[in-house]
Amino acid sequence: MSEVKIIGPNVPNMPWQERPAGAKDWMPVWRYEENPVIDRNPAEGIARIFNSAVIPYEGGFIGVFRGEQTNGIPFIYLGRSRDGIHWEFDREKIAFKDEAGNDFMPKYAYDPRLVKVEDAYYIIWCQDFYGASIGMAKTTDFNTFIRMENPFIPFNRNAVLFPRKVNDKFLLLSRPSDSGHTPFGDIFLSESPDMVYWGRHRHVMGGSENWWENVKIGGGAAPIETSEGWLLFYHGVTGTCNGYVYSIGGAILDIDNPSVVKYRCKTFLLTPEEWYEERGFVPNVTFPCATIHDGESGRIAIYYGAADTYVGLAFTRVEEVVKYIKENSEVSVTDTEIGIR
Repeated sequence: MSEVKIIGPNVPNMPWQERPAGAKDWMPVWRYEENPVIDRNPAEGIARIFNSAVIPYEGGFIGVFRGEQTNGIPFIYLGRSRDGIHWEFDREKIAFKDEAGNDFMPKYAYDPRLVKVEDAYYIIWCQDFYGASIGMAKTTDFNTFIRMENPFIPFNRNAVLFPRKVNDKFLLLSRPSDSGHTPFGDIFLSESPDMVYWGRHRHVMGGSENWWENVKIGGGAAPIETSEGWLLFYHGVTGTCNGYVYSIGGAILDIDNPSVVKYRCKTFLLTPEEWYEERGFVPNVTFPCATIHDGESGRIAIYYGAADTYVGLAFTRVEEVVKYIKENSEVSVTDTEIGIR
């Protein structure tokens, strides 16, 4: 049994593939050999699905997917799978309602996350609120979706909920930005007693001098609770003469004060190298949005958007990735401080 434990439910039927022969054995993360798991034109009216989130549900898996419509406007679609690899998508986009049951649709919605907290499932996405901002909705049955008040004013992106309360407060990671493509960005932590009023904002971490994350960073999958702290897969961005490159990084946050970074890997865990990551609508992107993990075995499956065109799947074990992050850790003063000034 692993010395590092995932604190969470068992998902014995989660998608999994052992490390393929010939894969880099010095890296803790390996790709699914049959990638991409979602290809172009996956459903009528949808040209591309990417940057999407999935969770276990009723013995199978359910997900919220960024569906880039053929008219170019992104919305969120619901998808279901028995194995977490082969997906069927609803024909219509998710119909959000307000508390009174009236239609309450965003102008557009993209890069959703999906997190279960207590007895509800929360969808968090980026939208227009007189500028780029965070949208949020909840459901208990994946039939009715109640859109909630926007947690922050513009400009903000990449919001990720923690899967449980900490010190009796809901916690949310976000990345304050600007109205454009954001040539900067740090991860911040906010808390709420009721999922309506958010405050006590804390800085978590910013970009570093390491080449793959020297422009900006942003939250990825919902943090995984482990015996070492909160395991966070995030994205780091660098600039090249051919545009931005998005890689996947890893960090471990303090379990009781998650604005404090205990360990932060100075090298990427995954960077664009395969054709479906390097070639697409937006080339050179690996963008994590979700994990499925099994508490018993320590297995972790990472879902990531590839080149703003496909969905890829990668695997690791909690003991391997935590060991790698700790052995290659490089933290700064702004990482390890409480994050308030």
